[in-house]
Amino acid sequence: MTEGRVNDSHGCGLRRPVRYERQADEPPSIAAAMALAQYFGDDITGTSTQLYDYIDPDALDSLFAETNRGNDRATGLVEFEIDDAVVTIRPERVDVRPTD
Repeated sequence: MTEGRVNDSHGCGLRRPVRYERQADEPPSIAAAMALAQYFGDDITGTSTQLYDYIDPDALDSLFAETNRGNDRATGLVEFEIDDAVVTIRPERVDVRPTD
């Protein structure tokens, strides 16, 4: 499995903000699943929160895929809610935080 870096923000207990630094070759959907598992304190292979129940992983990956000219998409973000969390996906990272 692809390994990115998870940087926890200050706080204690589960469901604290999580920042997951995505590897260049890692699909955004995998990075989002990894960040969500960290946020909910689950193992990635046994997490009860399934990304595909909330957003189409293939569509998400295509939003950040190379353009038809072969250029990376260096800007933009996708944001959505899962349960009590807000997931923000950028080209280089995924942030998960509690809803306000």
